[in-house]
Amino acid sequence: MTRAWLAERTRHFEASGIRRVFELAARLKDPVNLSIGQPHFDVPAEVRAAAIAAINAGKNGYTVTQGIPELRDKLQARVDAEYGHPDRQVFITSGTSGGLVLALLALVDPGDEVLIFDPTFVMYPAIVALAGGTCVRVDTYPDFRPTAERARPHLTPRTKAILLNSPANPTGAVASDEEVRALAELAAEHDVALISDEIYRLFCYDRPFVSPARYNPRAIVIDGFSKTCAMTGWRLGFAHGPAEIMREMLKIQQYSFVCAPQPAQWAGIAALDVDMTAHAADYRRKRDRLAEGLAGYYELVWPEGAFYAFPRVPRGSGTAFAERAVQQGLLVIPGGVFSQRDTHFRISYAASDETIERGIEILRRLAADGGPG
Repeated sequence: MTRAWLAERTRHFEASGIRRVFELAARLKDPVNLSIGQPHFDVPAEVRAAAIAAINAGKNGYTVTQGIPELRDKLQARVDAEYGHPDRQVFITSGTSGGLVLALLALVDPGDEVLIFDPTFVMYPAIVALAGGTCVRVDTYPDFRPTAERARPHLTPRTKAILLNSPANPTGAVASDEEVRALAELAAEHDVALISDEIYRLFCYDRPFVSPARYNPRAIVIDGFSKTCAMTGWRLGFAHGPAEIMREMLKIQQYSFVCAPQPAQWAGIAALDVDMTAHAADYRRKRDRLAEGLAGYYELVWPEGAFYAFPRVPRGSGTAFAERAVQQGLLVIPGGVFSQRDTHFRISYAASDETIERGIEILRRLAADGGPG
């Protein structure tokens, strides 16, 4: 009988397939876990120390909704230096995911359409549905390039926003300068909001990171500390964009998340001064080793960023392949979690070298197995 109480929006999406794999990992003994989308290194010592100092100093209550001035001003100065937009404002969000939720709730009405590039991060279709919008998938197979040419045919009078994630989860694709500029110009031409999820911007290995805000002053940027500083559980993000949009997002935050956790905000000040490029270089090395280990066994579009690879399964579906992998003690995410196609699977190489080597060994064995995919 309680089902009659449920809102219609709950019927538009399922629980995250990634979370189901996490639950499975907790039940397996010593799994080879290449499924987790978070850094395997620890939060830098100076960042942890700043959080502890804030807690011990009694900085544990609510902050103003937009975040403590010390962190906000430091971020604003960096954004101003990078883009020089007089109307671009920064505020602190409760995680990058929280920032994405705020942006879509502030922009999307029921019936509005949001373009996302498929394969896509699992959260995007769900939060579009929560906002009452319609998710329009732009197919990027086989090369996973998020191009304006692919997006343009999907634009309609109902299109409210385009959502870009570069470097991308799950494919590791990094949009080129030309691709980003073309998307920025397409959004401006059609008066469509362009939302850029830049949480992986540090992890670009073969080409420089480019934000659409460089070419479109009305682009809305969502970023944070979760991946760069391994602060995934601290829920500290930030957003910047046109002041009018930021004000409306702040209004929604006031009545939902309230504010980001205060100790994490003080830690964020310290995090902005920590050089994390050595970790990015280490992940580039891990990327190279993984791609080298899979060469000749799997069809793989070279991942240029983030810490993911998205190989094609040798045969059958990604779901069936992931189930076979579990039988070998290996955890990967089937491609159908991220896409309307279930032909690939996601590997996270945010793992120890030993785990990656064990994973390569199992993946080679699975590729050589003559059984069904």
